[in-house]
Amino acid sequence: MKIISQNTAFGGMQGVFSHESDACKCEMTFAVFVPPQAIEEPRPVLWYLSGLTCTHANVMEKGEYRRLAAELGLIIVCPDVSPRGNDVPDELTNWQMGKGAGFYLDATEKPWAENYQMYTYITQELPKLISEQFRVDMARQGIFGHSMGGHGAMTIALKSPDRFKSCSAFAPIVEPSTADWSAPAYEKYLGADKAQWRQYDACALVADGARFPEFLIDQGKADGFLENGLRPWLFEEAVKGTDIALTLRMHERYDHSYYFISTFMDDHLRWHAERLG
Repeated sequence: MKIISQNTAFGGMQGVFSHESDACKCEMTFAVFVPPQAIEEPRPVLWYLSGLTCTHANVMEKGEYRRLAAELGLIIVCPDVSPRGNDVPDELTNWQMGKGAGFYLDATEKPWAENYQMYTYITQELPKLISEQFRVDMARQGIFGHSMGGHGAMTIALKSPDRFKSCSAFAPIVEPSTADWSAPAYEKYLGADKAQWRQYDACALVADGARFPEFLIDQGKADGFLENGLRPWLFEEAVKGTDIALTLRMHERYDHSYYFISTFMDDHLRWHAERLG
């Protein structure tokens, strides 16, 4: 693991690191905020997954999480959203595919399958590295994210309910297999058999029996992607009749930006802290 930068903030440490990924077969960069309490004891870890076109840096620079994370004693891990590098396949004119658009799945189709193994990276490889290098309590993990990252957080939580104690999302893509900005990527990454897409689709996972105790979703009503890409009402409908508790908050005038995310970041951190103990 290489140290790219380390800065003191609110008594803790905001770091940026990189390492050679076996899953993605390239160098991957990630950010970690370590609160001051970690000097004395292992602390809960909260994974934040970013959205399309982002890197680890977007939430680190705009998310405004450090003050309250330091107060609550939460370690925040912010991975990149896709593999990177000159040898990694990409579609240069398509922001919804390739670099910056990994969708937190394991691709099965060429040429993507060689590098785009983000599900394995997020759920196996990076957690192992974090547990070895930082003072984290891996028995207390939560996960959240924005847009494509909200999709990733929800699907990963639904598939790993024994690992995560909490999950929330800002403006998630709840049914990516039918959304305009994700279905074409799913076909390229996973092939034409839509049955294979269901394992990376929150609504489909619930329909197929996956369960997680509760979700918090915040969504702006002025979000330009709301009608065609995000559609949180589909997840609201999916969990009806199940034992999944959903808190869906729709906010007037808020859009898809980090102005929206930073406004409700404290709410999400407190939500997770209550459940992580």
